[in-house]
Amino acid sequence: MIEILSTKRLSVTQKNILEEAAIQCIEKDFIEIAPISFKTPETIENAIFTSKNAVNAILDRSIKIKNCFCVGDKTEALLKHHDFNVVEKAYQAGALANKIVAKHPDKDFYLFCGNLRREELPKMLRKNNIKLNEIQVYKTRLTSKNMIRQYDGILFFSPSAVESYAQRNLFEDTTVFCLGKTTEAEARKHTNNIITANRTTIENVLVQVIKHFKEH
Repeated sequence: MIEILSTKRLSVTQKNILEEAAIQCIEKDFIEIAPISFKTPETIENAIFTSKNAVNAILDRSIKIKNCFCVGDKTEALLKHHDFNVVEKAYQAGALANKIVAKHPDKDFYLFCGNLRREELPKMLRKNNIKLNEIQVYKTRLTSKNMIRQYDGILFFSPSAVESYAQRNLFEDTTVFCLGKTTEAEARKHTNNIITANRTTIENVLVQVIKHFKEH
């Protein structure tokens, strides 16, 4: 039987998808997300969210946000579920920054993020003189584990998880499956044996896993 490692815990439905394809999945959380206290204006015209973690961190706060700009389908779905207005969506932070520069250069923005946020988006906005206020709303802690053995595949859903895994493990010949381009970029520091999902959803990562092992 094919055995893979997921660097975050999957839902029962997601695990069933793999089980039906005769793929056994070992799950270990390689990062932990913890909310932190923060201050923010009561009303914000334009807010940027690059992950669901950032959205979850502000949900219990009475913040009025007029326009949301986000990365990924799941982040967009969570915002819409809570009746936020999503103006722009992209599948990478850099691509979202490009959209903002091209279509919203005269606006000011608040970026809700974690302590390990990537540089691409803030760097591009500031380079184009777009005002950006950053508010840290959660912390990511690396919880690396020595896995001792090799797996047929490893699933990564964030650059932080790749970094955490690499602290105590080698990649060797294992096939790596990544959620998006920023996660892929981090994985490329350690291996070229990478398959990246063509949609930024966990389910699409699982589709790529099943497709790959069927073909091999």
